[in-house]
Parts: sequence; C-alpha cells; structure tokens
Amino acid sequence: MKHDAVVVGAGPNGLSAAVELARSGVSVCVLEASRTIGGGTRSAELTLPGYLHDICSAIHPMAALSPFFRRLNLELDWIFPPAAVAHPMPDGSASVLFPDLHRTAAALGKDGNAWQSLFQPFVQNVDQIFSEILKPLGIPRHPLLMAKFGLNAVRSARSLALGTFSQPHARALFAGCAAHSLLSLDDPGSASFGLVLALAGLTAGWPLVKGGSQQIANALASRLQKHGGEIQTGLRVRSMADLPDARAYLFDVTPRQLLQITAELLPENYRQKLGAYRYGPGVFKIDWALNGAIPWKSSECRLAATVHVGGSMEDVARAENEVAGGQHPERPFVLLGQQSLFDDTRAPEGKHTGWAYCHVPNGSDVDMTEQIETQVESFAPGFRERILARHTFNSLQLEDHNANLVGGDISGGANNLKQILARPVIKRNPYSTPNPKIFLCSSSTSPGAGVHGMCGYNAARSVLKKVFGL
Repeated sequence: MKHDAVVVGAGPNGLSAAVELARSGVSVCVLEASRTIGGGTRSAELTLPGYLHDICSAIHPMAALSPFFRRLNLELDWIFPPAAVAHPMPDGSASVLFPDLHRTAAALGKDGNAWQSLFQPFVQNVDQIFSEILKPLGIPRHPLLMAKFGLNAVRSARSLALGTFSQPHARALFAGCAAHSLLSLDDPGSASFGLVLALAGLTAGWPLVKGGSQQIANALASRLQKHGGEIQTGLRVRSMADLPDARAYLFDVTPRQLLQITAELLPENYRQKLGAYRYGPGVFKIDWALNGAIPWKSSECRLAATVHVGGSMEDVARAENEVAGGQHPERPFVLLGQQSLFDDTRAPEGKHTGWAYCHVPNGSDVDMTEQIETQVESFAPGFRERILARHTFNSLQLEDHNANLVGGDISGGANNLKQILARPVIKRNPYSTPNPKIFLCSSSTSPGAGVHGMCGYNAARSVLKKVFGL
C-alpha cells in the first residue's frame, strides 16, 4: 500500500510527526529498526523478572508542558511526586524543588527572595514561555517577556547562580538542573537549561508515567492507528532504496544517519553543513533491582522521583568540566531516578528499582559503576547492601541499542549555544532540506531534546504546508 508520507523512526518525535500528519488526513506509515517502538521512551525488565526499568528517558518535565501532548490528551496515567527534584548536600540536608514557587523559596532560606525574584515573572507567564521555546526560532510573540528570559538564558549557569544566590543550597539546586545540558557550567547558554527545567518543576512538576516510559510511545501509537496510520517494526532503513514511494519522508534520526541514508539526494553544501554537526558527551547508565528504598541521609530525598547526586555547585561544575575536557570524573554528577517509590508497577511488593546515569566523554567504553555507586553511597549509606542486581550500558552500548544515541549522546547533538540557535544548521526552517521530499523531525532540530514531541509536531506542520498545501 502506498502512503502519502513515510516516517523513519518510532521515537516520540517520529510518532508525534506521524500522528499530526494522520490527524490532518495524510496517510502515513512509520518504519522502525527495532522490534519495539519508543526510541528513548522504552521500558523493559533489564535486571530481574518483575523489575521494570526505563531504558533511556524516565522522568518527563517537558511532556507535562508540551502544547502538542496537551492537545492530544493522551490516555496516560501521570504520577506527580510531591517534589520535582531533590538535591542532597554534603551536610546531610537537601535542596528541594517543589511544584510551588513560594514553598521552594521558603525552603531556601536567605536565598528565598532571590529565587522568587528570578522565577516569579516566568512562573506567572509559564504557558507563554513554553509556547515560545518549544516552537521554531523566530520573532517571538511575547518579545518583552522573552527578552527578559533570554538575557538570563544566554549566561553560563555558574555566573547566573553566583550572581543571584549567596548560599550553597540554591546554587546547587540550580546547578543540578543546568547540568542536564551536558555542558560545562561555564559555557554560555548553560543557564537556559537550569531556567527551563526549574521552571517546569515549579509549575508542572517532574512527572513519570505509571507502567514506564514505554506507555508514552504506546499511547502515541494507539492514537496514530486510530487515525489510520501504520507502524512496521524490525525494518532498518540504510538508504532511500529501502523506502517505499511517498510524497514526503520524515526522518527521526540525527544528521549522521540522515547523511548515510540520503547519500547523493542532498546537495554537497548542505551535506557539508550536516557533516559539521557536533555531538555532545555520552552517558554511562545503570539500572538496579533493589531490596528496599534508597536509604538517603535526608528524608526530603524521598519526596522526589528525581535526585541530583553531586554535592555543591562547585562539585557539580568540577565534574562537568572534567567531562567537557575528555576525562572521566572520579566523583561524577549522577542523575538518579527512583520511580518505584511512586509507581508500584515497577517492582515486586516491598522491592524497588533505581535508575541512574552520569556524563562521560562521547564514545566512552569505560565502566563507571564504581564511581556512580560510591557517589550514591556517600549520600545514602547502606545503598550498596540493597542492590540485588544491576544492568549497565556504556556509551557505545547505548549507541548499539539506539543508533540515534551517537557516542552515547542522549540529546541528539551538542547543546552549545550555536546548536541551540541553529539546530541542525543555520536555516529559517530547521525541518526541511534542499530536497523538497526530505525532512528531519528528530531532537537534532529545534527545540531539541526532551520528551515533548514538538520536533516531530513542528516538522509535520512544515510538511503539511510545503508538500500537501494544508
């Protein structure tokens, strides 16, 4: 059967693109190399039977604020923990980001007023902020608001934290959010990640999906099929010769894969620009089956499904600078998920799961198990005694699992300021290519990484206009 459009890749962006096309009356087929759909939103029993682990993405702050997901009203059972993020400190206390600006500020003591002053204008206009940052770059509809946001966002995370806060707790809380960027905290633009993720936590929280991240992909697939779309799995696309005839092709892949697949169908100057696209650091990931909950020194860490394990801002910055310099930190910044505290589908009764990763140089094959577990143990004594089994992925193994994770890069490309503003290349429409039938819809396009579906949605809107005149 011939389709009007073919989407390559069944990650959240590929599926979102396909859903938007199908909702608009375009016949569409999605081709996926893996036997299972989901891309970065897959779940599986990686350690022991009955222990359900999220393979890549686990907590979804951007999904709760995605205009497209909100419009779809997907049939998902979202779980919102009492706190978005907890950040244990060396003294045994913890900084906590609550889905409430006043409560968060009150818990930050002397820095409470400064935290409130920084975020109040954005909390009051959160829908406008996210509608702007999740659309293609262009003239903003709310220029004064975005100018105020942008003046802070272009700074380095360290300079914004030092210039705004005087105490370790607020600085560490902001640094932990900013470190999701996989950038040095001294890099221009690294503050934008701290602002965006903290703002999401202050307003919508950082939710997880009951039953695992796989449920997001399943819900999108169900909606696609409801509108007549098709999905075929186990079909790896290596060249355009592997694809059926269609009027439009949308690729949920990174520039490296797009170059391999499209070969000579794109002009040389555009291929050179794609070839210059840069990938960021990789990650080393561990999943644990646990005999009990993680025994944090600070009870406040049990309020959140996400815990940033890295100590002070200076400690976090040191670890991320080491990664940026091509080193493997002895005390890494660890992003940890404890979904089973809030979702009883993740482990047998009385047992728990743990999910964690740290940043490493791109393409690393170094085993960081000891460093990660030592770091967690320092903030949760007795943690190691609760480990029943573990499963690990180094960066190269992650790429083997999902070709879009080039060198273990989970962001679809480096998040430096240039590639934030020009993703994947400097071009008015980041989704189209010089070939009128070929489009890119992955997180290598604006607005970048995160489970929000907006790269796919925005690409689909471009296809509908350019190819189908809708």
